[in-house]
Amino acid sequence: MALFGNAHSIDPAQAQQEYARLLGQGEQVHAAYLLIRDTILFTDRRLILVDKQGITGKKTEYHSIPYRSITHFAVETAGHFDLDAELKIWLSGSQIPVQKTFTKGVDIYEVQAILTQFVAR
Repeated sequence: MALFGNAHSIDPAQAQQEYARLLGQGEQVHAAYLLIRDTILFTDRRLILVDKQGITGKKTEYHSIPYRSITHFAVETAGHFDLDAELKIWLSGSQIPVQKTFTKGVDIYEVQAILTQFVAR
């Protein structure tokens, strides 16, 4: 969960360089977001969730989600007292959604629009 309000978008070109080892030949990062220590990458082929683990964050888990496996998704906007917005993504074969929390530093409508662009193809 994002606690410190520093969630923000990352320049796609910067993310392309930083995560080049994860990308397939010709794969392009179209948008990226930093959520405290975790990162979300929207590429032209898939959604990549970078999950830093442990106290030091040296252990990292990379989730690769092809857009075709997303059955549906939802966004929950921030409110007056709950300042965080949420993105929930359901994958085929799973009852429990993948959830990511965004602070007010990220426009959740922009995140939804990007995801719609790739899922609705």
